[in-house]
This record gives sequence, structure tokens and C-alpha cells, in this order.
Amino acid sequence: METRVGIRKLFLAMLVFSMAFLFVPGMKAEAASNDELQAVAKIFDANYYAIAYPDVAARGNGSPLYLLNHYLYHGVNEGRNASATFNATDYKNRYPDLAALYGDNMLAYAVHYSMAGAAEGRDGTPAAGVVDVVPPTNVKLLGVYCTEYDAAAPRGSNIATAAKKIGVKVLAPGQTFSASNSIGPRTSANGFVEAPVFIAKQHAMGLGGGVCQVSSTIYASTKMAGLKVSERHPHSLPVYYLPEGWDATISWGSLDLKFANPYDSNMLVCVTADAGKLTAALYLENY
Repeated sequence: METRVGIRKLFLAMLVFSMAFLFVPGMKAEAASNDELQAVAKIFDANYYAIAYPDVAARGNGSPLYLLNHYLYHGVNEGRNASATFNATDYKNRYPDLAALYGDNMLAYAVHYSMAGAAEGRDGTPAAGVVDVVPPTNVKLLGVYCTEYDAAAPRGSNIATAAKKIGVKVLAPGQTFSASNSIGPRTSANGFVEAPVFIAKQHAMGLGGGVCQVSSTIYASTKMAGLKVSERHPHSLPVYYLPEGWDATISWGSLDLKFANPYDSNMLVCVTADAGKLTAALYLENY
């Protein structure tokens, strides 16, 4: 009996220690990457960023999602402003209590401001470099979602190829987006390679394996935007990269993911894949 009690106490002590380690402020867990994306997207202003940093905008080919990703992975660490009302470096310098928690994890300051700091009345305003120019084209984020993949695997190559083929699609009011048609035939001539696929609840190999993660991530962004889809099909087996019911498989000539632009302004469907991060976002243009 004493042995069992001792084992139980040891197990509880180990559990408490491991949980404390997982939640040390400033440490980033892989599972939190999409949470960080959602938080930062709320305070990021793509219009402002494009005007404030034309060097970045010139490389973005008109994609507001490119600008958001640049801020997440580069700009926040370079001291760039997320908007006219937030700069992570200045936020860190104003609040020693946060600096003690997050150290040099600059993304953590942006997440904190979005999730708690703004509501607490904390000041995130840039100390310098505020741009007052109003850009000719305004975009509003409707929904965004990020999933992870192995960039070194053949499947990752297909994901990157499919994401690049979509890039930025402009949907006029009432126009329908087709994920399958936007990506094109999954053939070797179209840049796709053999990779694992699901066929009738079985694991197999096929050209373009992994492309469905792109359509699924787009579908997840429609759910974040509250947008209705006209066609969507679940996989025959569970996927590892999204919650149950959030996936959308496609198959050339048969299964597709489709949704229409219900707004009076153009809608942008943006997809990027880089370094194992696949991101899909929907924007409303000139709202």
C-alpha cells in the first residue's frame, strides 16, 4: 500500500513538473503556432504595412497574406510596426513586467497585446515611424488558418506547388472559387510528384499527394470567416493537421471545394507555403 502511494506521489510530482515546464512564459509550443497567427492577425494592418514598408510590399506580389507572414516571421523581430497602433519592441520597453516574462521572444509581445494588453489599457503605440498615408486599396481580413507539414518530404513539395498555383485569387462579387481548378491537374507535367494519399479508406501512393491539405486549410479559413461553402467532402480517414470535420478533400474531375463571394466587393483567396507552414486567408477588398 505504501509503495502504491509513493508511486502515485512520484507520478503527480512528475506531472506537475512537466506541466510547469510546458507553460513557462516566453516558451513557444508547436501547437500554439496557429493560436499566435490568429492573435496577431487581429492587430495587424496589411494596408499600413504595405505603405510603411514598400520593400516588403514589392516582394509580396499584391498578397496581404504575404505581408502578415512577413511580420510574423521577420518584421516583428526587425522592429517593424504591425500597425499604426502597435510596435512589439516599444511595447517590450514600456513594460518591464512583460520583458521579465517574455525576454527576446518578440512575437510573444504581439500575442500578449492582442489577447490581453489592449484590453488592459496598455500602450503599444510605435514610438516613431507612424505612417499617415491611406493606401489606394484597402483590405479587411475575414478569416485565416495555418497548418504544418514536412517541407522536406515529397508531400511537402506538392503542398508548396499547389499553394504557389493558387497564390492570390481575386473573386468578383458572386464569383465561385474552385480549389481543384485553381490548383490544376495533379500531373507530373504540372509539377506534382508521388506521395501518400487516401484511397477508399486505405493508405496508398499517388501523384499530388498532400494537395488536399491545401484545400483543407482553405476550408478552415472559410470556417474562421463564417463563410458558407457550396461543395466540400471529408477524407475517408482522419487527417492529422486539422480538427475533425475541418478537412476538405479534392479529386480532379470529381470532388472539389467550392464557395462563392457573397459580398459586394472583391474577395481575395490567398495561400502561402513556406518552411513547413501552410497558411490560407480570405480578405475583403475595398470594403
